[in-house]
Formats: sequence, C-alpha cells, structure tokens
Amino acid sequence: MVNRYVVRQAVTAALTANAIRPLPGFRLGVPSFFAGWLTGELAPHVLALTAADTAGQLARGRRDPLGLALAGASVAGLGYLIVQSQRSAHLAEEALVEALGVHYVEQLDEAPTPADLATPWRRVANPFAFGRERRRAGVEVQRDVPFAPYGKRGMLDIYTSTNTPSSGAPVLLHVHGGAWTIGKKEEQGLALMERMAAKGWVCVSVNYRLAPRNKWPAQIVDVKQAIAWIKQNITDYGGDPDYVAITGGSAGGHLTALAALTPNDPAYQPGFEEQDTSVQVAVPHYGVFDIAGVSGQRNVELMRDLFLAKRVFEQPYATAPEVYEAATPLLRVTADAPDFFVVHGRNDTLVGVEQARQLVQRLRETSKRSVVYVELPHAQHAFDVIPSIRGLHIVRAIDRYLHWHWNSWRVEQADPSQTLG
Repeated sequence: MVNRYVVRQAVTAALTANAIRPLPGFRLGVPSFFAGWLTGELAPHVLALTAADTAGQLARGRRDPLGLALAGASVAGLGYLIVQSQRSAHLAEEALVEALGVHYVEQLDEAPTPADLATPWRRVANPFAFGRERRRAGVEVQRDVPFAPYGKRGMLDIYTSTNTPSSGAPVLLHVHGGAWTIGKKEEQGLALMERMAAKGWVCVSVNYRLAPRNKWPAQIVDVKQAIAWIKQNITDYGGDPDYVAITGGSAGGHLTALAALTPNDPAYQPGFEEQDTSVQVAVPHYGVFDIAGVSGQRNVELMRDLFLAKRVFEQPYATAPEVYEAATPLLRVTADAPDFFVVHGRNDTLVGVEQARQLVQRLRETSKRSVVYVELPHAQHAFDVIPSIRGLHIVRAIDRYLHWHWNSWRVEQADPSQTLG
C-alpha cells in the first residue's frame, strides 16, 4: 500500500531541492522554472503545509521514519530559502549605496527606516489579495484606455490614487512579459504599480500585439507607441510627459531595455517617426538582453534558433542577422543610455543571469548615467510576479531608486551641472 504521506514529502523535498539547485540544461529550463519558482517564492506557505501535514501524522500516531526524514529535509531547505529571500532587502540596499553613494537617501522624500527593510509578513501571508491591497491604498485603475487601433492589444490601464497631484506627477510604464507570445497588462507588476501609484505616481500598464500572430517588431513598435501616447496624453491624468520611467520582466524586460536604448528610432516607429519615445530611466527584471546570441552562450543560441526564429521573428538568424542584432539590447548600448536599475535571479533557468551581467558591464563601460545591479541568490525567473518576501523587498528597493531618480532629475533640470550619473 502506498504511503501517501511519504509520497507528499518526497515530492516536497524534490521541489525544494530544485528551488535551491535547479535542474541544468536548456530543455529542462521550463519545468525546472515552474517547479522552482512557486516553491521558492511561496516557501513560507510550503513550509507551513509541510509542518501541518507532519503534525497531523504524529497526532494520529504515525511515525514513518522515511517520511519524517524527508519532511525534516524539506523544512531545512525551505527555511534556507526564506533566509535567502530576506537577504534581498540588504542586497538591494547595498547595490543602491554602491551605485549611487551612501548619501543617496538625502534625495528621497524620507530615509528608509528599519521597517522598510523588514519582511512584510502580513502581505506575504496572503499574496493574491491584490484587489484588497489596492483599495486599502486608495489606488484606482482606469481600464482599457486605447492607445493604438488593435482592439484589446492596443489598450492600457492607468493607476492613480488620492495622492496623485493634478499635474506634474512622475510616470511609470509597465510592460508585461510572456515570451512575446502571451500575457496581459492586468497580470504582472501589480505590487510595484500599486505601491508607486499610492505614493502619487501615475502608473501605466500596457498590452502589445503578440507573436506569432504579429511577428517582430510589432511588440517594440507598440511599446514605443504607448510611450508616444503617454507623452501626448498623460497630462490629462496628472502625469508629467517629460518624465517617464519604464519597467517590465522577461520579454517585458527585453522590451523595456530596448525601448530605453533606442529612443526615437524610426525603424521601430512606423507612422509616428517624429514623435518622442525617449524615457528617463529603465528598470528591467530578468530580461532577455541577447537576442542575436552575440555572447556565444549555447542556451542563448538555442533560444534564438528553437524559439525566437520560429515563434517571434519567423525567420532564421542566418537569413536576417541584422534584424536580430537590432533587437539585441547588448548591441544598442551607447553613452547616451538612460539610467538603469537591473534585477536578475542567479537561479534563473529561462534567461541565464549572464545576460544581465553582460548588459550591466556594457552600461557601466559606456553609459554616462547611473547603473544599479541587484543579483539575487536562489531567485528564479518571475520572482516578483507573486508579492513574496523577495518580490516585496525588491519592490521597496525600486521605490527608493525611482524616488531618488525623480527627485535628482528635477534638481538636474533646474541645474544641468547637477548630473545623476
């Protein structure tokens, strides 16, 4: 007879082990991600369930040595993952200080307190209560505002709050991920947008046309068109059209970085070539920065040839290398690149962390602006989709960075000699 407790604990132990050390290899990347992502970001919840399951077994007088050993191993591993998630607060703060200087807090509305670096356990306990948290913060969302003639794919959402001024508020544009083929504006970046909107920012979340129905470069064209729309219309919502920050994860991280590095590029602005699509700062999460495979990494080449060529670009790299290279943020870095805050997980099995390291290196070698880089140990892809311990600490760090940037930018506008870089 199958001992179901042992089976449950064996599965939990395997999931925990994969979260700590993911299965290697390109073809195992997707299953390893799904297994490790939820286990790692919901480690407190999995630990609580494991403890409750074990307590129930013991209360019934069942003391299976194998099951108890597996449960003990899982609890130890999950505890380790929780500690690593809590470290994110200090790692992010250290990265901010390293890149901006210890006095960066003087440019904040208020310095971070010990509570800002503490784990927000109440929010972590119920990670899916977005609607309730949004209402608690006084954030309102205006849904499905059209910016392009593509139906639902040409619409955006606008987040504001009672703290949003009638004019001059900084603007944050969020670009969802989903491998350029899936995803919606309502599904990602929610914790960040709700937090920033509650503090008076105007936050915009945008849809864009998806592949393979619409092949590349439709996706970046739509992001550019959304930026142009913001420049022309955001004053109606209290926003400052001269200050636009952009953020997004995964494919959204790629589009975020590429949009930031190609301001006013006519090749990506058909029909609106003369409109301004520049942004002041970019915050890409676990983005794809090497589309063309210029880094020579085998996993990048496999993604290019087995996925991008078939589903997104609909032509092999060999026949159109210039298209792939133009879409590669690593090759678009210039001295005029805007400020960047790059975040990536070291355990990312979908987009290797080396892509982020190379982008940061090129930015720091070439750009005249600030570059903050946070590399998170044991973090998988999409770590911030759920408001987990790690995800919420990174949201708070981005909050501090964006407020530093916004306040410093206003000083620079008044006195150009006071540069952010």
